[in-house]
Amino acid sequence: MNSSPRSAALLAALVALGCSTPVQAAPFPSLNTPATTEHHAGKLVWADLFTANPEEATKFYCGLLGWTATTLDQKGKSYTVFSNEGRPVAGLAPRAARGTIRASRWIGYYAVTDLPAVLEHVTKLGGTVRAAARPFPHRGAQAIVTDLDAIPVGLLESSSGDSPDDAIQVGGWNWFELYAKYPGASANFYRDSIGFTVAPETNTERKSEFILSSDEQKRGGIAPLPEGEGVKPSWLGVIRVADLDQTLAKVPGLGGEVLVTPHAAEFGSRFAIILDPTGGTVGLVQYLDNVNPTPSK
Repeated sequence: MNSSPRSAALLAALVALGCSTPVQAAPFPSLNTPATTEHHAGKLVWADLFTANPEEATKFYCGLLGWTATTLDQKGKSYTVFSNEGRPVAGLAPRAARGTIRASRWIGYYAVTDLPAVLEHVTKLGGTVRAAARPFPHRGAQAIVTDLDAIPVGLLESSSGDSPDDAIQVGGWNWFELYAKYPGASANFYRDSIGFTVAPETNTERKSEFILSSDEQKRGGIAPLPEGEGVKPSWLGVIRVADLDQTLAKVPGLGGEVLVTPHAAEFGSRFAIILDPTGGTVGLVQYLDNVNPTPSK
């Protein structure tokens, strides 16, 4: 990590706030402790933020969501694990700035039960394996691929099972939305590679064209790529919060920006999109009745 006086001072402040711990050599933590026997292919179970400014990103997400952060030494490279109420939910990997101020990107990882088979399907369907399958002690095996729109997508076969579908807590990943050039082709790709059930979106208030489900649970949507200069195909991970207005009120003070102001969404929820100070984009959702949506039948 950057060892400049500014970075050292910021890291010390984060430690004092309980947002980070000194770098330590340790394996990735298990996704579920204790382990479960549940497996939900297609569930968004993890996300990594690749950023050129790890200190600023850590400060932002700890301050916004109440996450805690532990920085690990992985063979000479730092990697930060974010936890939500003691449960690991996301990671942060430093990367080169590449000539831009906002050089950050979230990549979501979807649960799979047979990673080699899914990777074979991905390549046959026109996708590309960008990071080959790799086992991690206590974690399982994971890989990164790109889909038909060259959108990076993570795949994770957890060795500790997947969390139950009724265990989406405040501060955890709740949904994903893919913005694609050709939603129909993308829907077929994810159906045939990961095994999603695909159905047309019937809610006319949503911009999605397709809903992706597994185990009778809606997992995410696929929407047409919005118009605009410089808009690229991407996925958007959505995090559940207890109070959307209170959470959004913190964003400017932490250096972020509200891109999409709150509006009504499904299941009596309110939804917004924010940009962190390093360029990472996430969605935030609040369920007004304080319960998760029931599984779709």
